[in-house]
Amino acid sequence: MDKLITAEQAASLIDDNCTLATGGFIGIGFAEQLACAIEQRFLDTGHPAGISLVYAAGQGDACERGLNHFAHRGMIRKVLGGHWGLAPRLGQMALNNEIEGYNLPQGIICHLFREIAAGRPGVLSQVGLHTFVDPRQEGGRINDISQEDHVRLMPFNGEDHLFYKSFPIDVALLRGTTADRDGNISMEREALPLEVLAIAQAVRNSGGKVLVQVERLTDQHQLTPDRVRIPGILVDHVILADQSQHPQTFAEQYNPSYTGEIRQPRAQVQSSELNIRKVIGRRALMELKKNGVVNLGIGMPEMVAQVAAEEGLLDSFTLSVEPGGIGGQPASGLSFGAVSNADAIIDQPSQFDFYDGGGLDQAFLGLAETCPEGHVNVSRFGTKLAGAGGFINITQSTREVFFLGTFTSGKQQLNICDGMLKVEQNGAQKKFCNQVQQITFNGQYAVTRQQKVTFITERAVFRLTEQGLCLTEIAPGVDLERDILQQMDFRPDISPDLCEMDSRIFQSGPMNIRYPGSTPVKQLRSMLKQVTRHRAPSSAIEAETQAPIAS
Repeated sequence: MDKLITAEQAASLIDDNCTLATGGFIGIGFAEQLACAIEQRFLDTGHPAGISLVYAAGQGDACERGLNHFAHRGMIRKVLGGHWGLAPRLGQMALNNEIEGYNLPQGIICHLFREIAAGRPGVLSQVGLHTFVDPRQEGGRINDISQEDHVRLMPFNGEDHLFYKSFPIDVALLRGTTADRDGNISMEREALPLEVLAIAQAVRNSGGKVLVQVERLTDQHQLTPDRVRIPGILVDHVILADQSQHPQTFAEQYNPSYTGEIRQPRAQVQSSELNIRKVIGRRALMELKKNGVVNLGIGMPEMVAQVAAEEGLLDSFTLSVEPGGIGGQPASGLSFGAVSNADAIIDQPSQFDFYDGGGLDQAFLGLAETCPEGHVNVSRFGTKLAGAGGFINITQSTREVFFLGTFTSGKQQLNICDGMLKVEQNGAQKKFCNQVQQITFNGQYAVTRQQKVTFITERAVFRLTEQGLCLTEIAPGVDLERDILQQMDFRPDISPDLCEMDSRIFQSGPMNIRYPGSTPVKQLRSMLKQVTRHRAPSSAIEAETQAPIAS
């Protein structure tokens, strides 16, 4: 194979001061062996130096792997990324003004790769308006030495938009499964295709080099041509990786249920212990709409899927994850992004097309801190840089958004007993602050766009209104003044219809919740299949499919 070279030979092709794009999502699709070889060359020779790194999703394990290989003084000059938390050393370099740093929405960067490939000037979008990405705030800049204008405010058709400008890319580090003699790359053992095609086209059309790490070679693909994700005409060099440097995720070497090779049997659901995470997940479950298309964020929102399975409702809605998975059961931890038994897996730019266009019915994401106006910060806290990831795309474009988290953060003691919640000790940090440190989600902009926004904690539920946060529910056993109002830096509106949260949330055993009308999902599907024989009124079916879960 003329295109086959070693990882060390590939590293020698990286020039100083180049712009380098990497594909990946945490550990999925990241070219780990290539990154190791480039790092070793720099440590041995001081080259390549002055790299400008660009990537969409976070890539790393928050320790040594992934983008952490590039966190050396002199090796990197500038980073433009969607999420920083998995490469904390890069983040610290940016916070210390050692490198230029920019944080743009993950979906925007995915789309920029396509615009660069097509030779277009950039992405025009409303995603990011009135957040820290907006040039009227921080313009996505992380520090004082980052002076480049990657984002411009641009009115269009009488409305404000943001214009994210294109730029050439010199090198791509990508990953696939199998390469044939012409460099055609298939991805049959990869958990996600991500944005490999868009990056490869962008770099090729910028006159750069496309380097692809694979786990095996073949003289000629036996798969059908549609299974080739990166055509050989875009590939300059192929690198055959050691198995240890080519795991499917940073948590698993290979899981065939992520690729559809097997259908993983659904194990009998074990009921999880009743704790604060489960309380929050249960209350959130009551908001889910039947047959809705839903995004669950990492962390606390993962509990929604667990309690849905315990209640036998997991098939009542469709979960999706931003890197491309639709349906099935999303993985967690360092395998997050992969999906077992998925209905479909599309590329990441296409998933964000769907998200940005309003395709999601509901989104459940984490809550780090908020304020009277309903702004939310999940991206930056003092000396800690997390980054926005897909948070801005998802929250700004979804019809109903739910933020989930404990009421305070830090060490706390909360007891659940006899269907009530007892607050013994609060966390040291208040999440309901007078002002957030950075605006990742703008509550007042959401109000003008008529989004439904809800904050769910273990002891209180708030709705966002034109006047700001409004307290609508409190947990049984909780004292309004001592346990809620005194633990906030501001006094929220209190609904005249303030009520207690459903007591079943705080009791062991199943909640036995069902949908209004008590028409089981399987029965509804059967009705739809037989619609030609027994046509049901369409309005009745629409009402059934849009109803939230309730008692």
